[in-house]
Amino acid sequence: MDASFPYLPGVPPRHTGPLGRFLPLLEDGCIALWLESRVPSGAWILEPFGFSPRPAIEAARAGYRVLVAANNPVTRFVLECHAEALPQSELKAALADLAASRKGDERLETHIQSLYLTQCSNCGHTLPAHAFLWRKGAEAPYARVYTCPACGESGERLASPADAERAARAAETAKLHRARVLERIAPLDDPDREYAEEALRHYLPRPLYVLATLINRLDSLELTPLRRRALQALLLSACDAGNDLWPHPIERPRPRQLTTPPQFREQNLWLALEEALEQWAGDARPIEITRWPQVPGEAGICIFDGRLKDLSTRLNSLPLRAAVTAIPRPNQAFWTLSALWAGWLWGKEAAAPFKSVLRRRRYDWEWHAEALHAAWGHLFRLLEANTPFFGLLSEAEPPFLTAALTAADLAGFDLQTLALRTAEDPLQIGWTRRPEAARAGSPADPRLVSTALQQYLRDRGEAVSYLHLHAAGLIALAENACLSRGGQSLGTLLSEAAAAIQSALRNDTALTHYEAGGHHSLESGLWGLSIGQEQAEPLPDRVERELVRFLLRQPDRLFVEIERELYPLFPCLLTPSRAMIQAVLDSYALEVDGRWRLRPEDAPAARRTELRQIAALLEQMGSRLAYLTGRPETNVILWQDDGQTRYAFHVTASAIVGHFFTRNLYPREQCLLVLPGGRAGLLAYKLRRDPILRQSSAGWRFVKFRLLRALAEAPLLSRETWEEQIHSDPIEHTPAQMLMF
Repeated sequence: MDASFPYLPGVPPRHTGPLGRFLPLLEDGCIALWLESRVPSGAWILEPFGFSPRPAIEAARAGYRVLVAANNPVTRFVLECHAEALPQSELKAALADLAASRKGDERLETHIQSLYLTQCSNCGHTLPAHAFLWRKGAEAPYARVYTCPACGESGERLASPADAERAARAAETAKLHRARVLERIAPLDDPDREYAEEALRHYLPRPLYVLATLINRLDSLELTPLRRRALQALLLSACDAGNDLWPHPIERPRPRQLTTPPQFREQNLWLALEEALEQWAGDARPIEITRWPQVPGEAGICIFDGRLKDLSTRLNSLPLRAAVTAIPRPNQAFWTLSALWAGWLWGKEAAAPFKSVLRRRRYDWEWHAEALHAAWGHLFRLLEANTPFFGLLSEAEPPFLTAALTAADLAGFDLQTLALRTAEDPLQIGWTRRPEAARAGSPADPRLVSTALQQYLRDRGEAVSYLHLHAAGLIALAENACLSRGGQSLGTLLSEAAAAIQSALRNDTALTHYEAGGHHSLESGLWGLSIGQEQAEPLPDRVERELVRFLLRQPDRLFVEIERELYPLFPCLLTPSRAMIQAVLDSYALEVDGRWRLRPEDAPAARRTELRQIAALLEQMGSRLAYLTGRPETNVILWQDDGQTRYAFHVTASAIVGHFFTRNLYPREQCLLVLPGGRAGLLAYKLRRDPILRQSSAGWRFVKFRLLRALAEAPLLSRETWEEQIHSDPIEHTPAQMLMF
């Protein structure tokens, strides 16, 4: 494996986009960076899953021709709309056309909003609620959420009898509307009807009526093709907003199973349509998009409506130079709902090829590994030997990573790179297609894993999460052909890999588990080397040093430019988190218009001068308090009394302080670390994230330069007040303490 591969930094998107709670959480830019370094512009790229629109869109915008296999009609539609860059003007016009259509004697907008009417508990004004709150299995909502335009009252209030009555009226006609929307997916004689009915139970009567009304109106409105697509896009968001998979309270729900939360939100679907305008509006140039076998020009997207399996039998001589994708993870909720939404918006014929997901019940990791293995087997047949393949694995969990790496290895892809920042960021994984799928392998050996884990922790210099160690173990197993041992089932290979990693953790005395909150699971807390084991300088210290050097050489840099400079220095599993970089920047630099430069007081010459001043100030204060002062080292000042050291001050301008704790010659209770106030937040961050550093610093006290200066000016300073006052400005009192990994 290429151990020098850096994590490719991207830019967080402005918003998650439509259906964002189901799709991978990806950044913009990393796909283009990977392609530009490996594949000439205009080449053909394969996107084998089409699970997220971002990889194909980004590759096409970077100047490549992208062939996408998209079996899910919903993700296919999302991709098409992203490529088309729907104008906000068309989206607004489509919604206006819908609002102005009639439902009896009313405008449709007025009719739908009337279904959500409630009364302000403060002034009695009647207004549409933003949402109603339900408990699972209840017959009426228990609360409503609104903002009153008359008196300004806003928030969550208990539901009234009138709110319950409106919900009950909606339930009276639910059976009719349920039958109508079911007919668009599975008619009475369809064997999948019972599964569609089961999925439909996740829609309350009121949103089901609204969706049935909107879908019926979509069929009857005379619209241009572009405006119809815009209206379909908005209705797709309403279809998602209408189910009961919206837990309350929660900020960012990411449902994976069709399971109703104990408390959930029933959202106002007209407001959901209005809120969807921004999610669907495109602000970039449109991308040429075609349907297979028609191909785009120099750059664009060609969509194959079907599975990768079907594409592998039809693709002949297209010169595919690389493959890029977001690796899908099991999601029963999204795949089942996609079958419903496809039938509602485009008819049962559009949903038919995907409708089998309604019957699927098994979604464990072994099943998913089998599905990935089958897909990568078809991918192996589509690509030539040595073709690179880049995958983004979002929402990483150890079994998900094990399933992906094992399935790829067994299908004939050699692991080339794996870069991991944090569990919240996508893993970036690179493979190349082997000349032959099969290769000789060996059993997963815990001793091999132990060696790899120890080396990784030595290189990192600090304790890490279980996911980081699991990834290091899998890399070692992949490099030694333990993930594709011939004659073994995929399930056996998965079990062997997980068992080897966990055995290494349980039995290797060179490793220490720092448990979290009393949890004894191997996957909780952090893992590091045992005390006494040699290791590199801790990663946060190296990041601090290199970042400051970079800003000295190149001031006024954007955050992403700083990432691009740092990540090659800390590749693969050594990638520093954004929180780590931000903690260093907050400590040393100022941001102006998004660009960072060192603060004037952190210029090296200024800090050297300040260190001399602080050392001199400590000697003066010690003499003032009748201590004998000494300086055995440049930045160590002693206060002594009766031949005994009472205080040992270690003065530093940085937060690289581990060596003070480990090489200290004085009793800990007498030691004080003296540092600039701007460094306090960074040190607090390091102490919070690193249990090894916390242990080695136990008993030390921390004093900021500013406190020393204030005490030096105190007219009544005594030994007693000194001892009291040095605790008055702790380093933890800083916003940076909230940053973790």
